[in-house]
Amino acid sequence: MNEHNDIPELDPDSLGWDKTAGLLPAIVQDASTLQVLMLGYMDRAALAATLATGRVTFFSRSRQRAWTKGETSGNTLELVAVRADCDADALLVLARPRGPTCHLGSQSCFGAEAPGSTLALLDRVVAGREAERPEGSYTSRLFEAGVQRIAQKVGEEGVETALAAVAGDDAQLLGEAADLAYHLLVLLRARGLGLADVERILAERRH
Repeated sequence: MNEHNDIPELDPDSLGWDKTAGLLPAIVQDASTLQVLMLGYMDRAALAATLATGRVTFFSRSRQRAWTKGETSGNTLELVAVRADCDADALLVLARPRGPTCHLGSQSCFGAEAPGSTLALLDRVVAGREAERPEGSYTSRLFEAGVQRIAQKVGEEGVETALAAVAGDDAQLLGEAADLAYHLLVLLRARGLGLADVERILAERRH
């Protein structure tokens, strides 16, 4: 067991290095939002460094050497898990980005429309509002009002969602459902919880 984030060991000898001339493509996803962040390549040494340090390391084909993401920019990728695909010749890396992943300054090298969970991205924004309390933010005002007021808003949005389901059209229902989801995320955050906690409960119930 690796000391970093309880990452399970991945046996490098089980991977198909010979299929890919010693370099495996490594797709990186945000562990929280599942947004696709970038594609890099790892050789044995880069994978070993990633597992040993908990910071995602690649092999640069242009520089012909290992490089740890963020070694110059400071925008690191903290390893959560790494898995091989069914053919053992590609890697999926789950990481927590510390700063923009792309060298152009965006969160993902694939742009703002890169696949990911919109709800999880919203949860991250809500968490930021709770911590920073920017002036003029509706979310900040909700946090300032307290759990009781936020819970009241969730109740109101729940009723409006139910009414839209019975008497409204699809657009009304979807709009109210979106409002309900947003206010529920705010309520969870006000109680020190988040979307990941709900997902954990759902995963437990799935079994």
